[in-house]
Amino acid sequence: MSGPTTLVLASASPARLSTLRSAGITPVVQVSGVDEDRVLAEAVGRFGVLDPADAVLLLAQAKAEDVARTLEAVPGHVVVGCDSMLELDGEVHGKPKDAETARERWRAMRGSSGVLHTGHWLVDVRDTADGGTGATLGATSSTTVHFADVTDAEIDAYVATGEPMRVAGSFTIDGLGGAFVERIDGDHHGVVGLSLPLLRELLGELDVVWPDLWR
Repeated sequence: MSGPTTLVLASASPARLSTLRSAGITPVVQVSGVDEDRVLAEAVGRFGVLDPADAVLLLAQAKAEDVARTLEAVPGHVVVGCDSMLELDGEVHGKPKDAETARERWRAMRGSSGVLHTGHWLVDVRDTADGGTGATLGATSSTTVHFADVTDAEIDAYVATGEPMRVAGSFTIDGLGGAFVERIDGDHHGVVGLSLPLLRELLGELDVVWPDLWR
């Protein structure tokens, strides 16, 4: 008889943790030590320029596998790593490096639309007696985000809160920035940073039943 499965979140993101908790899942949080810039630079050196959907998937995989290596002796764990980027007018944006960068991005984003890509990667480190498969797999959630035509004053006020500095694309949909997003085409949770429907689908490929993770 297999034992219970514990989801390990390889991310420091409060939004991802809150999303899982709201869905009835209390994960173990263990942040990876991956150097994202190095991982991307090495991939570009090997494969050339990556599509944004592939870049976030690569980083999610690196984070999940980094944490999984520390859990090899711990039974019942499945690790999920995530990474998000905003694609806008052919350019890719992660977290802004400073306040001026955030302001410049919002001036470009307002009245326009972009695609928020979130990569998800799972590593099954469960023992075979607990149903473990040893599998490592992932996929990317991509959602089109339509931004409001905000004013310069609204941009300055939003950047002054510090919220845009902490998130990919310089905006949130579940926080102060929510009023500046007119609508989305796709999964709301993917914009927050973790697509629940996609995670459920990936876990299903490992024979992990979603309700069994509810606390």
